[in-house]
Amino acid sequence: MLSILHVDMNAFYASCHQAKDSSLKNKPIMVAGDPKKRTGIILTASYEARRYGVKTGMPKWQAEKLCPQGIFIKPEYELYIDTSQRVMNILRNFTPQVEVFSIDEAWLDVSGCEKLFGDSLNIAKKIQCEIYKELDLQCSIGVSSNKLLAKMASDMKKPNAITVLYPEDVPKLLWPLPVDKLFGVGRRMNERFSHMNIKTIGDLAITPKNVLEKAFGLNGTYLHLWANGIDDSRVNPHIADNAKSMGHSITMPADITSFDEAEKVLLFLAEQVGRRVRRENYLGRTVSITLKNNLFDVVTRSNTIFYTNNTEDIYNTAKRLLYSNWDGKMPLRLIGVSLSNLVKEFDQVSLFSEEKKKKKLNMAVDKIKDRFGDDAIFRARLLQDKELNERKLSKAQKMSENKRSRF
Repeated sequence: MLSILHVDMNAFYASCHQAKDSSLKNKPIMVAGDPKKRTGIILTASYEARRYGVKTGMPKWQAEKLCPQGIFIKPEYELYIDTSQRVMNILRNFTPQVEVFSIDEAWLDVSGCEKLFGDSLNIAKKIQCEIYKELDLQCSIGVSSNKLLAKMASDMKKPNAITVLYPEDVPKLLWPLPVDKLFGVGRRMNERFSHMNIKTIGDLAITPKNVLEKAFGLNGTYLHLWANGIDDSRVNPHIADNAKSMGHSITMPADITSFDEAEKVLLFLAEQVGRRVRRENYLGRTVSITLKNNLFDVVTRSNTIFYTNNTEDIYNTAKRLLYSNWDGKMPLRLIGVSLSNLVKEFDQVSLFSEEKKKKKLNMAVDKIKDRFGDDAIFRARLLQDKELNERKLSKAQKMSENKRSRF
């Protein structure tokens, strides 16, 4: 039974900007850093820009050469998060069985929904229409019997396509593809496959399982199953309910090369993590940071403290980790902060009134942001960022004007 759908938003970041500003439609736009700077990478390119050979992850200077008439846009993470939430809400109108995979992807199990919306193919068509009607965005949808094949199917035709992949078509449609097209196969794993003379998904499918297990451990078992189109994992809408960790990361529009810049990003991320943890009533005791440099080397370091959900504790611990593991010179492309070893919040008697003050302050800030938006209140430390300051003040002025207009 083909009851599993995978919805993948097309050129998501770029499409969000085109939906927000109709003048950008049908134009080659690229989400990257400051248009006045040549550093950084392409986070997403519209399909109009991709026709010139522009790809995600490409250096900005190279994209400018390929598409000199392209329009560069600075990323707006709040826009992407808000749009993502609206997309997921639309999906949940069709079935409660929605597993969010990333900001622009989700699996759905639509078994039992036929009487309401028709078969899986009809549901896919209705989802496409609804997302386009409500958000002016396009998506590609894969329809199959399991999560793996639905994911592979959604990648086969883009943009704005629906692809049905039957299990019996795996040898014909999947096996000829390069092995790095298989879900879960990254660059390093692909390099190892090359040394093993495994070039296609078909090569992987016929490789003895014991050989793969010897080379990749337990992952070898899954690789063998996936190459043969087998996946028994279920769509789990509660996958984040019992979270082991909560974190946020940002790929910078331009590489960071100073502690001052890095600290601002850490503070922003610590606020996001702290707010999310508090909203879910968790406490955590292990703070971790992830640093990816411009050579794509990744360092993850952690420090265990007493149970907390205070932004200040998360930020200060993350900052100590930053100074211990970065020289302030190697360009940073990505920074991440997470809090793990989570437990549901418990009443604890603090010996220090300062802790109570921090908790009350964080809760008050959360309430203001929940009611008036993320930009309604922000920390003075972030005011040192001129661009951020201007954006915050501009939004605050608009809010004030809107408020006055209601009276």
